[in-house]
Amino acid sequence: MVQNALTLSTALNGSGGGAGALVLPSGLSSLGNLDAYITSVNRIPMLTPEEEQTLARDFRKDGDLNAAGRLVLSHLRLVVSVARSYLGYGLPHADLIQEGNIGLMKAVKRFDPERGVRLVSFALHWIRAEIHEYILRNWRLVRVATTKAQRKLFFNLRSMKQGSGTMSREQIDGVARELNVKPADVSEMELRMGGGEVALEGRSDDGSEEFAPINYLADSSNEPGVVAERREYDALQGEGLEKALASLDERSRRIIEARWLTEDADGSVGTATLHELASEFGVSAERIRQIEAKALRKMRETLSDEALSGALSRAQ
Repeated sequence: MVQNALTLSTALNGSGGGAGALVLPSGLSSLGNLDAYITSVNRIPMLTPEEEQTLARDFRKDGDLNAAGRLVLSHLRLVVSVARSYLGYGLPHADLIQEGNIGLMKAVKRFDPERGVRLVSFALHWIRAEIHEYILRNWRLVRVATTKAQRKLFFNLRSMKQGSGTMSREQIDGVARELNVKPADVSEMELRMGGGEVALEGRSDDGSEEFAPINYLADSSNEPGVVAERREYDALQGEGLEKALASLDERSRRIIEARWLTEDADGSVGTATLHELASEFGVSAERIRQIEAKALRKMRETLSDEALSGALSRAQ
C-alpha cells in the first residue's frame, strides 16, 4: 500500500524529472501491517509553517521530489484520520488510506505556498475527493450516485436520517431544504441506499435459481426460433387471407375491404359505414350487414381449411 501511494516520480512530476527519487523513512516502505503503518506515520514529525513554506517553494520552483516527499510524509497522519471517518461504508481501511494518499499527492502537486494557506487545509479537499470517488466506485456494483445532488445525498443522507425506517414526507422535505435538492431526489437516494444487490442468476444449491432475475428479465420473444416461427405464421396468414378474399364474389369482397382492410389518410382502418356502402350498391344497410356476415363466415372457413392444410404439409 505504502509503495504505491508514495511513487512520487510519476504522481507529482509526471515526466519523472526532479531532484531524485523520494527517500522514505527507515522501515516505512517495508511495512505490511496496517496498524504498524498507522503507528509509523503518526511518529513522523509535523512540519513548522516555515519548513512547509521552504519545502513547497523548493518543489514548485525546482521540482525537488525529496521536498515534495517530506510534505507528503508529514501529512500521512491526516489521511489516516480522514479515512477513518469513512469506515461506515464497509470498505477496507487500507484501501481508503491508499486513495487518500493519492489525493494528498495531488494536493502537494497543486499547492501554492504564496497564497498564505497551510497545506493541511488545502489537502483536505483533495483527500476527501479521492476517497469519495473510491467509495462511489466500489460501494455497489452499480454506481449509486452520478449527479452532484446524488453525491451530496449519498454522503449526508444516513447521518441526517432519523431512525432505520422509511423517511416520512416531512423528513424528506426537511432534508431536501437543508441540502438544497429536490424531494424526489431524496426519496430516490433513500431507495437506492436501502436496496441490495441481487445476482442475475441464482444458485441451484440453495433453491434460488428459479426466482433469479434471469428468469423474468429475459425476453423470449426475440429468440431466433420464436422470430422464425412468427415470420412463417405471418406469411401463412397473408397467403390465407389472399385466398379467403379470392373466394368471395366481387360485391362481398368490396364490402369486406371497405369495412376491414382499407386504410384512410389518417391511418384509421375500415371506416366505411353500412349506410355509405348501402348507397353505393343501392340496397339497404341491413342487406349490407347480412352480406358482410356471410362473407366473414366464408372467409373463416377458407382460413381454417388453409391452416389445416399447412399443418398437414409441415407434419409430413
